[in-house]
Amino acid sequence: MINLGSLFGQANPPLAGVDISTSGVRLVELAEAGKGELLLARYGFEPLPRGAVVDGNIDNIETVAEAVRRLWKKTGSKAKHVALGMPPAAVITKKIILPAGMSEDQLEVQVESEASQYIPFALDEVSLDFDVIGAAPNAPDDVEVMLAAARREKVEDRVAIVEAAGLSATVMDVESYAARAALERVVAGLPQAGKDKIVALFQIGSQATHISMLLDGDTIYEREQPFGGNQLTQDIVRAYGMAFEEAETRKRSGDLPENYQADLLGPFLENAALEVTRAIQFFYTSTPYTRIDQLYLAGGCAQLPGLLDIIANRTRIACVQASPFTGMQLGPEVREAQLRHEAPAYLVACGLALRRFG
Repeated sequence: MINLGSLFGQANPPLAGVDISTSGVRLVELAEAGKGELLLARYGFEPLPRGAVVDGNIDNIETVAEAVRRLWKKTGSKAKHVALGMPPAAVITKKIILPAGMSEDQLEVQVESEASQYIPFALDEVSLDFDVIGAAPNAPDDVEVMLAAARREKVEDRVAIVEAAGLSATVMDVESYAARAALERVVAGLPQAGKDKIVALFQIGSQATHISMLLDGDTIYEREQPFGGNQLTQDIVRAYGMAFEEAETRKRSGDLPENYQADLLGPFLENAALEVTRAIQFFYTSTPYTRIDQLYLAGGCAQLPGLLDIIANRTRIACVQASPFTGMQLGPEVREAQLRHEAPAYLVACGLALRRFG
């Protein structure tokens, strides 16, 4: 059995969650603050040059490893163990039913046998892991097992990045799972902890938007569509003749000509709202569900001024930014005002960091 590093494994403290995306590398390090509370010890972002990561694939390991090294130095992190995420499109997950009472070795053999039915690659090309979820519904003599598999080379690329930066990859998760783990803390703040509420999570990244619909913590719908912040960056490049990296930096800082909001940002926000409303309508027409009770925005684009308001107005759904650090104590290195603005971009990194606590 080739272990996914371990996708479902326990992590030994201290542990840093590291989210490697097209736009850059994000780090979150959490600690216990006593009485069941958590402390955000440090967090940070290091941008990546265009082409270093494309469609979730690492195209330049050394460039990304150097960004990780800079991020460690910038944040002052002393953590040597890292939790990493794989893009959802790179991981095959499947719930399977197996007889209860098997030993770990027997489970491994059975899972490997079952995996060959669902994985379109030779098993020796795959990193494979599984987790026993619990008793199978309506079948007390069986257990439900989550199977996860990814191309070994894609896992090894991420491991090679942190090893080149002098770190150790302890946990490999799926980015969408990590985001949902972080969102659970946010949803817990809803009335009755969100019981019986349908919650929508839109993670708008640089290249794609990942959509998850959840009911009582269970995923009832998931989809990804090709819309992200790079479209706005490209508009800035064309309009003002900037290099892509400069356009991205100035987009984040807001340091752009006066006509930027009216000519570029406004139309982009309209398109983003249209993408969200279309995705919601597709959810309604392709599932038995006809409502969404709460909508959360996350990802780098969630920080764009005006996006939250225009989506709330178009969808007529309660809409807020997903801040995964709500209710946490803040370390002395964390600036609260800056964190309030940047928090929605750290949903995945925070979910990965939470793996320290099992």
